[in-house]
Amino acid sequence: MTYATTDDGTRIHYSVTGRRGSPPVLFIQGLGADKHGWDFQRLGLAWAIQAIALDNRGSGRSDKPHGAYSLEQMADDAIAVLDDAGFGTVHVVGASMGGAIAQVIALRYPERVRSLTLVCTSCRNHAWRRELLASWGETARRRGMGSMTKEAARWVIGPRSFRRINPAIGWLGPLGFGRPTHAFAAQVDAILAADDGLAEELGEISVPTLVVVGNQDILTPRGDSEELHELIPTAELVVISGAAHGLMIEHASTFNRILLDFLQRAETAWLAEDRDDLVLAEGVEGAVDGVETEELGERIGR
Repeated sequence: MTYATTDDGTRIHYSVTGRRGSPPVLFIQGLGADKHGWDFQRLGLAWAIQAIALDNRGSGRSDKPHGAYSLEQMADDAIAVLDDAGFGTVHVVGASMGGAIAQVIALRYPERVRSLTLVCTSCRNHAWRRELLASWGETARRRGMGSMTKEAARWVIGPRSFRRINPAIGWLGPLGFGRPTHAFAAQVDAILAADDGLAEELGEISVPTLVVVGNQDILTPRGDSEELHELIPTAELVVISGAAHGLMIEHASTFNRILLDFLQRAETAWLAEDRDDLVLAEGVEGAVDGVETEELGERIGR
């Protein structure tokens, strides 16, 4: 088992799968979820990418410290994972709360981001969603994670898919059983404490950005993704018909096709920009060498 240790001593579990040398992709899941929420992507795209999937603090095999969490702290956790795994720049994919964390990474650590994919997420919390999330935290505290999961499931899984994937909810769903109450509640509080002013900074994002939403998502509806599309200058928006909040699971094949197409285009753009930077650097170095040679010639009377 692989762990990165953060500045505050928290151990963050992660795994790296896929083809070595392929484009590196960091996957960040949402509220209460662990890296298994990306299993259909990690397995289905293993031939084309190198997937770095982590368990956010409070989830999965990562430490679950008591006390307050923040989205900025979880963004720093993700960077600690990249440092530990030896990746300088990556394509960042975040879903739900993970999408909010991904936005923080893109703004605080732009030099680490090749592209950004925001899935079923938003840049601010509407009053109704704040009340809903607060009620989930309260249900978890009072009646346990099992009751909270049953209450939240209809917000996460589309009605057509619920019966089909119901047996998998426990280990694969975004709000599975077995999560410690205090850690889940701390993640809820981190979302509620997030600064909605983040939206005003999204215009600074310059990397290729993909925004994906399901047209049956009732937790982060299409309007949230349309706002992200409007605020991020480089963003493109894809709406998956029939998909709800858990679209990376219930519509995995469609999502994988959309994601891979975008990642391939983004990687091509990043490689081209990297080559342009190298040519520019070589040109500057050559110009400096030329000046030095000319000045030397003048001094020796050439």
